[in-house]
Amino acid sequence: MASTKYIKPTESELEILQVLWTKELASVREVHEELSKTKDVGYTTTLKLMQIMNEKGLVRRDDSVKTHIYQAAVSREKTQKHLLNKMIDGLFGGSPTQLVLQALGNHKASEAELEEIQRLLNNLKKQ
Repeated sequence: MASTKYIKPTESELEILQVLWTKELASVREVHEELSKTKDVGYTTTLKLMQIMNEKGLVRRDDSVKTHIYQAAVSREKTQKHLLNKMIDGLFGGSPTQLVLQALGNHKASEAELEEIQRLLNNLKKQ
């Protein structure tokens, strides 16, 4: 059972988690092939990182068959929330408003995204 203390994944570990969140279950080879599409990484590096992530409790490994199958042991939502809160505190002085202003000021949001943001704002105003 994982402890209640949150383990912050490194940038490389986050890349592996992204693959596992998408695929749900994957072998080291499958994760490595996905990572290789966007970066130059060795298979043994991917293997070692995933072994370390298993020891840290970030992933679970099913070793009941010859090819070990991994899955994320932490949720995407919990990880996003934790990292976002750390970023708001560390970079934006605890102000979510500054984060949103910075994000919207530097990136073109689609009409659908703006509508979703407006719905969220309307719901927040009602609370």
